[in-house]
Amino acid sequence: MTLDRQASAELERPIESRDDLTDYFRAGEKPRGRFRIGIEHEKLALRLGSFEPVPYDGPQGIEALLRSLAEQPGFEAITEDGRVLGLDGPASVSLEPGGQVEQNGSPHTDLSAAVSEIYEHLVLMRRLAEPLGIALLGLGAHPFHPTKELTQIPRERYRIMRNYLPTRGELALDMMHATASLQVSFDWSDEADMVAALRTSLAVTPIVTACFANSSLHLGRPSGFVSRRAWIWRHTDPDRSGLLPFAFDPGFGYARYAEWALDVPMFFIVRDGHYSAMQGKTFRRFWKEGHEGERATLTDWDRHLTTLFPEVRVKRILEVRCADAVPGALLGAVPALWQGILYDEDARAAAAALAGWSPEQRDAVHLDVAKRGLAAETPSGPMREVARRLATIAREGLARQGPATASAVDLLDPLDEVLERGKSPGEIVLERWQGEWAGAAHRLIDSTRY
Repeated sequence: MTLDRQASAELERPIESRDDLTDYFRAGEKPRGRFRIGIEHEKLALRLGSFEPVPYDGPQGIEALLRSLAEQPGFEAITEDGRVLGLDGPASVSLEPGGQVEQNGSPHTDLSAAVSEIYEHLVLMRRLAEPLGIALLGLGAHPFHPTKELTQIPRERYRIMRNYLPTRGELALDMMHATASLQVSFDWSDEADMVAALRTSLAVTPIVTACFANSSLHLGRPSGFVSRRAWIWRHTDPDRSGLLPFAFDPGFGYARYAEWALDVPMFFIVRDGHYSAMQGKTFRRFWKEGHEGERATLTDWDRHLTTLFPEVRVKRILEVRCADAVPGALLGAVPALWQGILYDEDARAAAAALAGWSPEQRDAVHLDVAKRGLAAETPSGPMREVARRLATIAREGLARQGPATASAVDLLDPLDEVLERGKSPGEIVLERWQGEWAGAAHRLIDSTRY
């Protein structure tokens, strides 16, 4: 979900006090009747036939796909140095650093409409990608190629990140170029509501990760993980990633989140379209000292918050970020599970109680989930059983949110099938890869492409 033009203009003024930083979050508050949901869906790209990475350049590259999409009604190309790097539209399209194609869905008050938009986009993308020999995949990490062989999108912000992030985490470049996820955004009514939603989201993150863990192959072999994507994120940048244990401290709220964000090193600032690397300067130092004559503005703050990568992120929306990209049948289950939990107070309380573990326990479960998916263990029992209970809580939460939302409970049916089997999607992929598919790349692509 993106900011409207009035809000964007308001962000141009310099930051005068800490109140400006916390007021930024407070401006995201909405009455419950105006709550929305937004979905961001990343897709990996491989060449049909050869299963090689798809280059950015060339008549059958990623840019060619975007140019083809720009010719469709409602889309307008976003360029940098004459290169197409994204598309504006009712649901915009952007490129992640390794050529992952991301749809940034419109904010919707209706869950079913938000999910339908994702599916309609996939139909369009397949129609445009297939003639270019491109397959878009529902997997959480590239299954065949090392990161050094993957596409590097020629964008200045990504160049700065490529230089900085490897100094912080050994798998940072894998995160940038080799992973794909499904992220969902939600609103809150006031500070207490944000805190409750954030804490619940963080608490159940290991459970949701297990439900949709789907990145078990690497270099054409078992990766040693069910969600290699989750493992990669754990080794990206400890300054800006993780499960935010401080969010459970007494008195946590807008100010404490702002204090954390202030001390995270910045990637860059942007002036007149030019990116200037910040060389590890924290936002706090930029605000207090400036940078090359520039003062920190709320636009800088807004942009900085988008470069923080915790499992649940606070901007003027709450963004949950822990699900691997999954095959089409499961796509709707991700936002349905989250909305069932977060937009019903009883469901939110029940979910928080279900995963009422200590920060140390939560971190250990998350690690186990990355390795074993639904086969992981939790302080509350086997993950398979805990996940079933969470799905039931979400289903009941959706049913209480009104007739329109109650009619969307069927979106959880594919997740129920996963939980009945007791195996994460990545476990099934691994079984088939080593069994009926006999390591045949085309069988994997046929099963996971959109």
